[in-house]
Amino acid sequence: MILVTGGTGLVGSHLLYQLVLQNKSVVAIHRKKGNLSQSFGSVKNVFSYYTDNFEALFSSIIWVEADITDITSLTVAFQNITHVYHCAAMISFGRKDYRKMRKINIEGTANIVNLCIAKQIKKLCFVSSVAAVGKPLIGNQITEDNEWNIAENNSGYAITKYGSENEVWRASQEGVDVVIVNPGVILGGGFWKSGSGKLFDKTYKGFKFYTEGVTGFVSVIDVAKVMTQLMQSSIKNERYLLVSENVSFKTVFFAIADGFKKKRPSVKVNKLMSGIAWRLGWLLSKLNGKEPLITKQSANSSHSHSHYSNTKIKEAIDFQFLSLEETILATCKDYMKDIKNY
Repeated sequence: MILVTGGTGLVGSHLLYQLVLQNKSVVAIHRKKGNLSQSFGSVKNVFSYYTDNFEALFSSIIWVEADITDITSLTVAFQNITHVYHCAAMISFGRKDYRKMRKINIEGTANIVNLCIAKQIKKLCFVSSVAAVGKPLIGNQITEDNEWNIAENNSGYAITKYGSENEVWRASQEGVDVVIVNPGVILGGGFWKSGSGKLFDKTYKGFKFYTEGVTGFVSVIDVAKVMTQLMQSSIKNERYLLVSENVSFKTVFFAIADGFKKKRPSVKVNKLMSGIAWRLGWLLSKLNGKEPLITKQSANSSHSHSHYSNTKIKEAIDFQFLSLEETILATCKDYMKDIKNY
């Protein structure tokens, strides 16, 4: 039986569909906090992108109330489990969230790893991030072999994902087969108010700004498919960068606008403008207590140029990624479907 953490998130929900489509017996974790009907509704909505039979497929999932930071509830979720997909994580670039991220991302992963060892789980797949991969020499592509440099100006999120990976590698030393995936910016439908979903929501509503920083992008469908293929393979104790294409944020924003048949963003934001914006955002957050729209780390990321290699995963399982163009067009279609239904 398979356990999925983070099943009500972007990667987890699309992964759940791939698993139940293969008639796998799946247990998924949900937290007590929050609107459960809304969380389940989001997963069903993702399923509806793929099939009209989404209600029947969703009903095959066994949902267990648990929290990865609560070892007692997590132990219950591990009953009769043989394989684990660990997708749950907290993503934030706000400094005030660092301690909370450490608890969820590092301590939570440690709990998963400890139970995998204790329960003699056959294989663990962990969703990390390109943020946890070391930077290369200038002009070179980033590969899985780039070593992490603690002295670099890493974000709190990157630090906690690197710490999470170390916990997973510990499992590999204790007899649990592991695979780690490091996706770039994940594009896909279902969660329009968080993560990359905001790129689509803001662009549809007429967002005017863009930057020319470059990073790797990948479809959530590809991430889910790679994960299942790796888990079903004999591959173990390896990590893989998951990136379809390395392009600029300008290219992505323009492609999303074209997909919606909307006006393209027209204001190029330079580093000076971003610097002013994150400082103003920080000041306003101190005054009104709300999350800033832009932070120092997110501002810096929007201007950096990082190119990632996907050679290793393509050779390992003979995988072909969806193009960025078809991923964006499909996600725009899902967005339009959702705004018509709600």
